[in-house]
Amino acid sequence: VQLVQSGGGSVQAGGSLRLSCAEFGYTYSPYCMGWFRQAPGKEREEVARIESDGSTRYGDSVKGRFTISQDIAKNTLILQMNSLKPEDTAMYYCAADAGLDCQSMPPWDFRSWGQGTQVTVSS
Repeated sequence: VQLVQSGGGSVQAGGSLRLSCAEFGYTYSPYCMGWFRQAPGKEREEVARIESDGSTRYGDSVKGRFTISQDIAKNTLILQMNSLKPEDTAMYYCAADAGLDCQSMPPWDFRSWGQGTQVTVSS
C-alpha cells in the first residue's frame, strides 16, 4: 500500500487547512487509517483515526476542531482542520493498516505511512 499526502502549509491561528492522503496499490480490508503528528522535540501524537465501519476517534487536543473523513470513490483519507492553533504546528503523517482491532492498534503497528506534510500555524 502506498500513501501519498497532499495539502498542509502555513496559516494564521484560527484558520483552516485540509490534508489528503491518497491510497494506491493494495487496499486493506477491513482497514484502519489515521493521522498522526510530530513536532520537533516532541513525541508522535495521534490526531484521529477511522475504521471500515466509519467509527472515528480523536485526540483530546483536536476534538471539535478536526474532522477525519474518507472519499471512498477516490481512495482518499481527509483531515479537515479548523480553528487551528500554533500548538497544532507539526509534521503530519497518514497511516493505514488492516483494521482487525483498529481502536487498540498502537501507532507503531501501522505498516503503511505517508511521506509527511508540514503544517505551520502562526499566532
